[in-house]
Amino acid sequence: MDVIAFNRAAWARQVEKSNPWTRPVTSEVIAAARAGHWDVVLTPARAVPHAWFGALAGARVLALASGGGQQACVLAAAGAAVTLLDLTPEQLERDRAVAERDRLALALVEGDMRDLSRFEDGAFDLVFHPVSNLFVPDPRPVWRECFRVLRPGGRLLAGFCQPFVFLFDDDEVERGPLIARHRVPYSDLAARTPERLERMRAEGEPLCFGHTLEDQVGGQLEAGFTLAALYEDGWPGHALGELIAPFLATLAIRPPA
Repeated sequence: MDVIAFNRAAWARQVEKSNPWTRPVTSEVIAAARAGHWDVVLTPARAVPHAWFGALAGARVLALASGGGQQACVLAAAGAAVTLLDLTPEQLERDRAVAERDRLALALVEGDMRDLSRFEDGAFDLVFHPVSNLFVPDPRPVWRECFRVLRPGGRLLAGFCQPFVFLFDDDEVERGPLIARHRVPYSDLAARTPERLERMRAEGEPLCFGHTLEDQVGGQLEAGFTLAALYEDGWPGHALGELIAPFLATLAIRPPA
């Protein structure tokens, strides 16, 4: 199955359904960011510490798989020179609309997060990568490409799911009790029946992949990064999030040359 084509179509449907991650920020949010009052998230709820960004004004930022008219627009309003890469044209259109509405300078690129070959080595000071690598089978190519396109001393800010999230079947989590059904690493392609996959296609539900911490944190270290900080985050309104923090955010640094 072509995972990229499947998920591109699924996120187009998610835009139609007004998924929370497809709803553009307001002009008031942009105005506040221009005045120095802003927050963005890598995970569902917890704001990223401003210290993680370093000197943001004028910084060359790659917002990686971050479409939807949200984080990239706020970072641009806060003074960064932002390039946004996302898989789905409909998501990019959300950012284009905000940029035109609020006169933001924002470069928009359609592409796969695993292939940043259009960007030169050391092209960015910072990569901002919110929860999204669950939509690719292997995050390691993402980490390698992030390392390459960052300058020495550059920063990778990333959010991702904790592995245990994928132990449980989505259809059962809200009903309870929580019973482990799946193995991690997890793949919808292996765990779902052909009938369920077709229903996912029809309903615009993207294919998901559950990665281990060795893939996520270890993959960053393997790519050459130094881990500088991390925090956990909850999942408001979700049964699993009432028990444990299902998300992790990391700050990693490409070591100076």
